[in-house]
Amino acid sequence: MAGWYELNRNDKGQYSFALKEANGEVVLRSELYETRAGADNGIASVQKNSTNESAYTHSDASDGRFYFNLKAANHQIIGTSQMYKTAAARRAGMESVRTHGPSTVVKTGD
Repeated sequence: MAGWYELNRNDKGQYSFALKEANGEVVLRSELYETRAGADNGIASVQKNSTNESAYTHSDASDGRFYFNLKAANHQIIGTSQMYKTAAARRAGMESVRTHGPSTVVKTGD
């Protein structure tokens, strides 16, 4: 089974999405969007950019953990990973986003 996007709306009416692996684990989270259309555009951007190696930036947190961001062609961050204990785990997370990012399945979590 392929991964999917879970679209949510918070109590303030803002939207966000998470890219999930086939097992339901979150591999990428979006920023908050004021509208559903904005969130839909964010998902489309992940679908488009997730297979592009140069769209990923690797970062190290101040506590020694590792994470990555996925950026659009305009260099805006469109998704951030969870924190990983090792650089190898971060690399596996990036591979998962490359694999599941093109998914067209969007589920609502409301």
